[in-house]
Amino acid sequence: MADRIHRDQIFAHQEWLGFVQPVGLVVSPTVMVKAQVIPDRNISHRQREFRELLKEDRSKATARWVASSPREIFQDYLEWEEGDLVDATDHSEELEIALPELDVVLSPTWAVPSEDSQWTMLIQVEENGVDLDKPPANSKGWNATLHSRFERLLRETGIPTGLLCTNECIRLVYAPKGESSGHATFEFSQMALPAGRPILSAFEMLLSAQALFMGPLEARLPALLAQSREAQAEVSTQLSRQVLTALYELLRGFIAGEARRSGRVTELAWTFPDHLYGGLITTLMRLIFILYAEDRGLMPDHSVYQQHYSLGGLFMKLRADKATWPDTMDQRYGAWAQLLSLFRLIHNGGSHAELKFVARKGTLFDPRRFPFLEGRPKRRKPVPQDGSKTGIDANTPLTGSGGSVLEHNKIPPPPPHFLLWLQYPNGFRRVCLESVGVSHGAWRRAAVLPYTRR
Repeated sequence: MADRIHRDQIFAHQEWLGFVQPVGLVVSPTVMVKAQVIPDRNISHRQREFRELLKEDRSKATARWVASSPREIFQDYLEWEEGDLVDATDHSEELEIALPELDVVLSPTWAVPSEDSQWTMLIQVEENGVDLDKPPANSKGWNATLHSRFERLLRETGIPTGLLCTNECIRLVYAPKGESSGHATFEFSQMALPAGRPILSAFEMLLSAQALFMGPLEARLPALLAQSREAQAEVSTQLSRQVLTALYELLRGFIAGEARRSGRVTELAWTFPDHLYGGLITTLMRLIFILYAEDRGLMPDHSVYQQHYSLGGLFMKLRADKATWPDTMDQRYGAWAQLLSLFRLIHNGGSHAELKFVARKGTLFDPRRFPFLEGRPKRRKPVPQDGSKTGIDANTPLTGSGGSVLEHNKIPPPPPHFLLWLQYPNGFRRVCLESVGVSHGAWRRAAVLPYTRR
């Protein structure tokens, strides 16, 4: 029962995040649920109050809902007090940032005070109808967007949280100094419609007076933003361990294969360690690429592919076999051969009856880059692209090890969230990579590249 409630609460956050589509990390659903900050689904009456503060603008091709003033949204809907919006001109020495090299002076419209005589956030109100992702109309020397200018202001003042407003939207920006930024835009036109109630609920959940000024400190917006970044660091550490574990499993598979027949891994380790390391890392990246493509529906759904080539299907088979025959997994060899066949299918293309697989070429799946993966020595003569006469030794890495590698790289990323399966002793746990402020490829490279030539 508790697990079901937890899943429902996580889904409630994933729902509004899916509508808003934040750029970068803003808040993490896991952190929000842990702090017991949950969006209210019964918000129809509040939506009527919100719509009363808006007016319909038909001056453009598409009618839009706009606000007469962002101040009305803050005070009449979010129930902020007059003292919560401090005129920034009264604190220009503290809040005004001069950039003489660009001939620009950055300053907010309002500043929101906190209980400790500091500032909770800065608010910048732009002209009606402007595009926040374009430079201002009167820009001369510095061709930066309005968003980039506001983000620079937040970093320079050391106040990481801010709201960038027009008469059409309010954008929540989080730009801590020395870290990647994130922002989420709440469009008034979306929140005024019945389908936009999850967005309006999240807007009130994060920015209402109750949530921002009167709730528990750990459940207020600044704390939630900071805790989401801390959770990111924890996830990054877990992912680093996971990548290294997969790398070691793959290497152990090759070494164990050499114990039964002549191999080239030890020779490469002494003569061309970078080549060996590059091949192992490339294998992991291939698995990541394929699993991502399969779970996004980019690979063929033909029965031949699903039964004989699919990496996700292979993973499930290995898990089932491991549960049935746990003591003999290291005596099975079919999985690596299937991986090699799939790598070549992606690179060279192929067909079978109605199955048509277009050759992708490129360098990632090129079998000539790391021939030792197929049990072949390094050759100067080009390898036949049809896979004939290549002398492939599909038994080099063990199936058991191959299965472990797959377990440590199981990545199902349903949009808009990219999910990763992390293995724990008590099962599998889903972790959302939206809480990691780097790309999924970048964090893997960061986790393993320092071990080159070890």
